[in-house]
Amino acid sequence: MEYVFTFIEGIASFISPCLLPMLPIYISYFIGEDDKKTKKAILNSIGFVLGFTVVFLILSIFASSIGGVLSHYIKYVKIVFGILIILLGLNYMEILNLKLVNKSRVVNNNTKDLNFIKSILFGILFSISWTPCIGTFLSSALLLIAKQQDFVKGLILMLLYSIGLGIPFVVSVILIEKLKNAFAFIKKHYNKIKIISGIILIVMGIYIIFF
Repeated sequence: MEYVFTFIEGIASFISPCLLPMLPIYISYFIGEDDKKTKKAILNSIGFVLGFTVVFLILSIFASSIGGVLSHYIKYVKIVFGILIILLGLNYMEILNLKLVNKSRVVNNNTKDLNFIKSILFGILFSISWTPCIGTFLSSALLLIAKQQDFVKGLILMLLYSIGLGIPFVVSVILIEKLKNAFAFIKKHYNKIKIISGIILIVMGIYIIFF
């Protein structure tokens, strides 16, 4: 169940209100000056995903380490982590306002002439500068990993989160024209999507507490 949750959290991060509207800008960076170089754009998007995945995997190692230290108090840790994730869910539904995870950053526009290596560095920058933007679901995933006390499982969970966040970037580059209506639909129904996303977090918090 945890694997499904973290994958969904990655997708939910992608459609967050402060990230999705910036997608056309990201795609323009991947494509560069020549919009006919589709293969280059796809390769750049993969490099971008790889960049933020590396950083997130490093974060999962720290989370697993913290979970190991707290293993003797796992019963109480589960309750605390579960409550924190429930609070994140209520924040996402705008029932609460947690300013720490609601901050957003503006993307660095120094990304001209991207290639695969530069795209990896761009992905690393993204993971650092946009953490507040996707903080709700990323925090939830890290809390879940810390609760596992399993280094390998933690890496797998974070990898699934990164795949959930990364696949839409790559698919969007390939199908940008065809997905315009889909993006418009998502923007139009942000409030409903945020409520559903918040419910997912709350369910996860309850799951952590009782299972």
